[in-house]
Amino acid sequence: MKLYGYYRSSTSYRLRCALELKGLAYENLPVNLLKSEQKDAAFTSRNPFGSVPMLEADGHDRAQSMAIIEWLDEAYPDQPLLPADPEQRYLARELAYAIATELHAPLNLPVLKYLKEEYGQSQEQIGEWYRHWLARTLDPLEQRLAQLGTGDFLFDAPGFFEVVLMPQIYNARRFEFDFGDKPHITQIEAACLALPAFQRAHPDAQPDNPSNKD
Repeated sequence: MKLYGYYRSSTSYRLRCALELKGLAYENLPVNLLKSEQKDAAFTSRNPFGSVPMLEADGHDRAQSMAIIEWLDEAYPDQPLLPADPEQRYLARELAYAIATELHAPLNLPVLKYLKEEYGQSQEQIGEWYRHWLARTLDPLEQRLAQLGTGDFLFDAPGFFEVVLMPQIYNARRFEFDFGDKPHITQIEAACLALPAFQRAHPDAQPDNPSNKD
């Protein structure tokens, strides 16, 4: 498998988490979003969405991270990310898709650039925008986790929900979001960060992270 992604992209990060948890080998091929390499003709000829991640696997170029993650679980059923129990599968999807559908679009890099370039918003104003939308979803997410009485993970082991949650927490901390009133989310974060799979998937460990270059 070949994973085309960007070290700080939340969608690339979630797919790395999924691949690592499932123990699937892949080659990491960086695509620099700051240089708009994902919009190059050579890339969009393979992925018309012009976005990352793209996973080259089994002779196909696959786009859209959530669809890829579910495909991975179907194509490679060992070490499943989604539980077998239908109710647990629903809960994992409910929480993961709350993040993927409610937060990714308004907080994505093209939107933030548009706010700055077209509307003249300062970095401080963009940060306020970012934190506002985070709270709109992370507040009820924390309440849902409290209702479920979660511990280190949503269920017995990290899976579909955690691979979507962790990148969003990473980005939230970059924008100085206050997690002080979110003990369930931060407990899951700490438990995941202690695992080698999440450590390998972390942006700090990626070859295209500028801090890792000579």
